[in-house]
Amino acid sequence: MFNLGMPELIVIFVVALLVFGPKKLPELGKSLGRAMHEFKRSSNEFKESLESEVGTAEIREQLLREQKDIQESLIGKQAEPSTAAPAEAKAETPVTAKTNAG
Repeated sequence: MFNLGMPELIVIFVVALLVFGPKKLPELGKSLGRAMHEFKRSSNEFKESLESEVGTAEIREQLLREQKDIQESLIGKQAEPSTAAPAEAKAETPVTAKTNAG
């Protein structure tokens, strides 16, 4: 987390021992451990409540489904003009023949 090695931890421990004394250091360690545990627990609860309220997983799945539907409809539209173009060309052929003849 903080990339602390053994020498750094020893220096921190010695400074804490000098500042707080040998009698207060175990109490300080316990309270620090409890505070870290409480912070982790509350941050996990906040994350879970935020995800449940927003419903990120449900929204993500819905967006993926809609994206897939859009892609399928675009592929379908690309296929339609190629089949519809000859029919339109056939329909226009007699009209142009009449105007040319007349």
